[in-house]
Amino acid sequence: MRVLITGAAGQLGREVVMTCEQAGDVVTACDHAMLDVTDRDAVLGSVATARPDAVIHTAAWTAVDACESDPERAFRDNALAVRWVAEAGRRFGVHLVHLSTDYVFAGDRVGAYRESDEPAPRSEYGRSKRAGELEALTGAPGATVVRASWVCGEHGANMVKTVLRLAGEREELAFVDDQRGHPTFTADLAPMLRRLAVDRVPGLIHVTNQRAVSWFEFAREVMAAAGHDPERVRPIPTSALIPPRPAVRPANGALDNAVLRALGYPLLDDFAVPLKALVKRLIAR
Repeated sequence: MRVLITGAAGQLGREVVMTCEQAGDVVTACDHAMLDVTDRDAVLGSVATARPDAVIHTAAWTAVDACESDPERAFRDNALAVRWVAEAGRRFGVHLVHLSTDYVFAGDRVGAYRESDEPAPRSEYGRSKRAGELEALTGAPGATVVRASWVCGEHGANMVKTVLRLAGEREELAFVDDQRGHPTFTADLAPMLRRLAVDRVPGLIHVTNQRAVSWFEFAREVMAAAGHDPERVRPIPTSALIPPRPAVRPANGALDNAVLRALGYPLLDDFAVPLKALVKRLIAR
């Protein structure tokens, strides 16, 4: 497969590049310096030159709180950029795999969200990502839109690294216990993105590691995986965060992988499996 990957220097993008290279694909890895996805002409030119079979679009502005104060940039980076990638895919017959998020949901329901549930984002980040979903689905017929949540990996900043750092700095750690979701690890997510690109599966698909937890419970799991006492982590409500976060987080961001099950694809492992492997790699550095 010939594949062009946007956001190739990011946490997920780097993992997707490695996954595709290991599979023997011809990879065009585009970081921001190589391709500004908000530049329509640049996007069209890059796809025209590379002539890939698929574009895996991981580039996005994921600074959730910063999006709240700059909705124009959020829309440009997370929606308009998808329009240009979708247009390029449509023009050149390229399959688009676009990455989205649980933030497109309000987070106020009981139980995990299915792909058929109605989005109702409550933050500028969520609204911009929902707009990006619609650009992909309407602009590139047959596109795959993958929603993931709580993404963690070896590259870039994420909650696993934050917990490990804080464990070395403080005796007691505090994490919120009123936000729940599915931790998703790039080492598992990247191969599924590639498979969906190869199979050209259309529509919305939720892809997460299994088992929903709160951030408090997840931090305890990270501590245990690193050999620390999980009792050092105490729960707090979101309202106790200092300073308060500008953007509203979904209280429930759990995503049911209903479409993957219907397709007969194997679900990703319980998150504890890739978590232990990641912590082992990070500690060995």
